[in-house]
Amino acid sequence: MSYITVGKENSCNIDLYYEDLGEGQPVVLIHGWPLSGRSWERQVPALLEAGYRVVTYDRRGFGQSGRPATGYDYDTLAADLNMLLNALDLRDAVLVGFSMGGGEVARYLGRYGSERIRKAVFMAAVTPFLLKRPDNPAGLDGDIFQGIRQGIRSDRLSFLTSFLANFYNVHAFGGKKVSAEVLRLSWDIAAMASPIATLACVHSWLTDFRDDLLSIKIPTLVIHGDDDRIVPFAASGSRTHEAVEGSRLIVVAGAPHGLNWTHAEEVNDGLIDFLQEAL
Repeated sequence: MSYITVGKENSCNIDLYYEDLGEGQPVVLIHGWPLSGRSWERQVPALLEAGYRVVTYDRRGFGQSGRPATGYDYDTLAADLNMLLNALDLRDAVLVGFSMGGGEVARYLGRYGSERIRKAVFMAAVTPFLLKRPDNPAGLDGDIFQGIRQGIRSDRLSFLTSFLANFYNVHAFGGKKVSAEVLRLSWDIAAMASPIATLACVHSWLTDFRDDLLSIKIPTLVIHGDDDRIVPFAASGSRTHEAVEGSRLIVVAGAPHGLNWTHAEEVNDGLIDFLQEAL
């Protein structure tokens, strides 16, 4: 098991768990909330078979990483990513951010630039800015996020059950594209995450990434399902594509938020095609 230390809280190190597999151009997969690097199960083998080095890691507070009380803002999360890239000395890398992970991609590129990064992918990402405000009318009402926070505070484990049903659109794909066993595994991973991190990250989703996206000048792919009930396409994927000049957009018809599982073939084909495109 491999870890890097990204900080310290009192007597405890803050360690990030990561896996580093294969050879070739590195592809760094950044998971969504409230899961872990294990959520890339259907992407890792396809990328390895296509000849890529694949790095997954667990965000602080999730999976097998350390569980500090602080550091769930995107400046800190991007700094964690930067420390991982530096520790592994990754160059010519591709960053792939799913959902909350898209925020790490945006903030990393906005703050640290693209010296180490060749391409970027935003998959069902929380960018560019989810909160509705007068200068951001396409965002979502703040009451939605307050409701999520209240659900976590009241009964986190019950909330996760309902959240994951919407994550995978179980009403449409249960027993077809997503099994009861996949739901159980996702719930187990989410339930074992830090309760503090699970709640704190909800506030971080309201980060404004608009300036970060405008700074991106490398080839970029946006992948989103058009039936995403967690991060709606109109509020996120569509606007991320518009914000990143020259970006490529793939809209997966009928796909939910967790499209990297339910629509893995379409996602993998689109992702690998993008990775193989010459600059």
